[in-house]
Amino acid sequence: MRFPIFLLLAPLAFLAAEEKTRPNFVIFLTDDLGWGDHACYGHPVIKTPNLDRFAKQGTKFTQCYSACAVCSPSRSAILTGRTPYRNGVWRWIPGGHRVHLRESEVTLAELLKEEGYATCHVGKWHLNGKFNSKDQPQPDDHGFDHWLATQNNAAPSHKNPKNFVLNGKELGELEGYSAPLVVEEGIRWLKKIRDPKKPFFLNVWTHEPHLPIESDPKFMDLYKEFDDEGIRQHHGNVTQIDHAFGNLMKALDEMGLAENTFVFFTSDNGPEGNGLKGRTRGSTGGLRERKRSSHEGGIRVPGIARWPGKVPANVENRTPIIGSDLFSTILGVLDVPPPGDRTIDGTDFMPLFSGKKIEREIPLYWRNHLARGQIRVALRDGDWKILGNEGLTDFQLFKIEEDWKEQNELSGKHPDKLEALKKKLIGVHRQVEKEGPRDWWVSEPPRKPRNKKPKKKTK
Repeated sequence: MRFPIFLLLAPLAFLAAEEKTRPNFVIFLTDDLGWGDHACYGHPVIKTPNLDRFAKQGTKFTQCYSACAVCSPSRSAILTGRTPYRNGVWRWIPGGHRVHLRESEVTLAELLKEEGYATCHVGKWHLNGKFNSKDQPQPDDHGFDHWLATQNNAAPSHKNPKNFVLNGKELGELEGYSAPLVVEEGIRWLKKIRDPKKPFFLNVWTHEPHLPIESDPKFMDLYKEFDDEGIRQHHGNVTQIDHAFGNLMKALDEMGLAENTFVFFTSDNGPEGNGLKGRTRGSTGGLRERKRSSHEGGIRVPGIARWPGKVPANVENRTPIIGSDLFSTILGVLDVPPPGDRTIDGTDFMPLFSGKKIEREIPLYWRNHLARGQIRVALRDGDWKILGNEGLTDFQLFKIEEDWKEQNELSGKHPDKLEALKKKLIGVHRQVEKEGPRDWWVSEPPRKPRNKKPKKKTK
């Protein structure tokens, strides 16, 4: 029996149409960028015109969190959907260190590649100690077809970096500044290297504004009113990121890709330093403490999503989300099930864009073994947040929704809530302790809190 040719070709036509409609994904991750470092997040001075425009085109989250207050762990959570102590990347990774993102972890890039996606990573990697070595997995071992990366920071600085590696080949000195160079490679891959018949996943992880900061004079000139070079360097560095981001968005527009691309912009943790000297002038926007702290200033970061027609434009959303949610969200868009043999901490937040609520099986949880202060763990459940010390014997309680600066400690006023959240925190903490290569962190004693110098007695 012979079938009409149009019936035979119909399934192929359907598959071709489906291929064209599958969305692309871009995750743009900055380094040490504070929650208050953009004009669209309230900074009174720093100029970020491209990101301000981007925020109006999409949804800006005011309670977006990184999965840790330092860089390597928060990066690992984005790629695996798992809190860092589960996936093993529990600390920032020094060069040569044994900690790395293990091949046994299933990354977003691997899953998307299995779905027929072209994959690319450009920028900082910082998910292994032995970079560009066969001794530990590299970006291509985690699902990236094409990669341009450094182990940690751009060296000797953001200007003319010498330590980039392209698909395993050392490039030597590059002329220019890190973020624009990284984006330039991402655009080159989009236009000249990737298979245009495939949807794509592009991971763009800038070094800016992490030290050693070096900014293009044309961006520093925008802040001539400041006598302090540190301020000009930092603020210019943030504008340098904005410029690079704008270049990427322009390229997506020129290639006709913007309408079918989900883009998410965020940071790996809060700002470095005390914000008062040198080039570490990042702003927490009034939040308590900074990088390395599980108080809000260390973990609350910018978070902006854009996908025309799918993500509402010019909207501000107050729902708490976290870096590990990107894993579950992107898989949810594609109706791809997450790995069923391990705990996934992230939650699909796409329902938020249609006015629905999201339900979390696992509350937002943070651990920072090497934090500088007494606080090492934290958990957020609804409006409430509990923080605890290493031994889980001392706790702090805050109602974050109304006290986002964490100024009013409420454990004495709400003992029942404290006990309920203590139980929940300890439960999650113990579960996490059972997973991952525990010997990696028990062999390194927790960082001792800094001793404050005794005040001089006055006569």
